[in-house]
Amino acid sequence: MILSTKGRYGVRAAFDLALHYGEGPIPLKSIAERQNISDPYLEQLIAVLRKDGLVNSVRGAQGGYMLSRRPSQISVGDIIRSLEGPMAPAECVLDDQDKECIKADYCVTRVLWEKIRDSINNVINSVSLQDMIEDYKRMEKDYSKEEGDIYCDKKSLC
Repeated sequence: MILSTKGRYGVRAAFDLALHYGEGPIPLKSIAERQNISDPYLEQLIAVLRKDGLVNSVRGAQGGYMLSRRPSQISVGDIIRSLEGPMAPAECVLDDQDKECIKADYCVTRVLWEKIRDSINNVINSVSLQDMIEDYKRMEKDYSKEEGDIYCDKKSLC
């Protein structure tokens, strides 16, 4: 299972907003440049995150976007589910699946799909944007030691 660009780029954009949390609204263009995401595509992603209450917008000359809550209060799972929907390796184990599979009681693969779904959700729910910031700072510190204290100011993700 591979996340689409919506999920991957959405996490990058939210991470960028988390890095700048408390600085006021961040212009979309700034995020797009730092994260190497096209403005129109980023606009679509941010609109979904805003609709789901993860991001707030401010209009006007000094406007832009900011997280609706502290980075420690937003999980990677919140962002991915907002943009991708529920995470599952097979339709039969989607959380919002209304119809029950007729083979559910004796389907050994369903048990496996449930374990995979639960493991993925446990990981993405346990990592907050604040955790990502702390990982980033550790990586930045390690990198600067290796490169002779050259500070990387790009603040982007792969």
